This record gives sequence, structure tokens and C-alpha cells, in this order.
Amino acid sequence: MIRDFLKKISYSKKFNDFLEKHKLPKAYFATTRRAITRGLFVGFFWGFIPMPMQMGGVILTTPLFKFNVPIALATVWLSNPITYPFMFYMEYVTGNFLLGRQGLQNVELTMDWFSKHWSEIATSMYVGAAFYSTIGSYLIYLFVNWLWIRSVKKRKKQCLS
Repeated sequence: MIRDFLKKISYSKKFNDFLEKHKLPKAYFATTRRAITRGLFVGFFWGFIPMPMQMGGVILTTPLFKFNVPIALATVWLSNPITYPFMFYMEYVTGNFLLGRQGLQNVELTMDWFSKHWSEIATSMYVGAAFYSTIGSYLIYLFVNWLWIRSVKKRKKQCLS
């Protein structure tokens, strides 16, 4: 199970020596339920925002909350050059729906067309991104939190049997 794997790593001597050697705070590598779910929340939040340097957003968030930074950084990479077109289109369509717009017709895949229509595209896309960043991240947070608690209860039940 992933939870057991993370716990095993966090208690290993090599890992703790690495953190001490590089003077990294252990709180940012914690493998508790709270740290992991918060890391997923932050990673998904920044991952859905169409911007360069999404990992920088995670790092800027780090002093504000205690969360598992490696999990957050890895989660940001769910949005990548392969998934960008699908995510941006999904955000654009959702943004149009939320704003009550029809969307653009006769789309041309040229830089000239995109530069002329960028203001119309960007508004809808960022409204959709805000929706998925907040709602999607929170739902992932709740789902993983629920799975973690369920897993612990199941393990306790097996130990008592």
C-alpha cells in the first residue's frame, strides 16, 4: 500500500540523514495523512492553473502551509505538454459555460488567430481554471482523506480479528 511505503521511507535512516545533511525541514517531507492530502491539494491547485513555472507556485505556497512538498511538486506534473491541450480546452469550455458565453467559432490553429482572440480565450480559460483549481483540488483532498481513513480503519479491523 502507498501509505505503508511512504511511512517506511520517512522512517529510514538514509532519508533522515539526507534531510539533516541538506538542512531540509522534516515537516515538508512528512508522510502523515494531513501532510499528504494537503500536498495533493496544493499540487492540483497549481497544476490546473495555466501558467509557466507551476512548481514555483508550489514553492511560494510552502511557507504558508505545512504539506508534503515532493507530493505537491509531483502532482503539478500531471499537467504537462501532453495534457495541456486537453486541460486548456476543458477549462475554456467550462469557463464559457460559467460565464454564459457561446465560445468562438471558426477556430484557426495559427499564432495570428490566437494573438487576435487571446483576450476572449484567456478570460474563459482562467475562469475555468479557477473552477477546477478550487473545486477539483478540494474534491481530490476529500477523496484521498476518505481513502486514507478507510484504509486505517480496515487495518485496525484486521488486527482485531
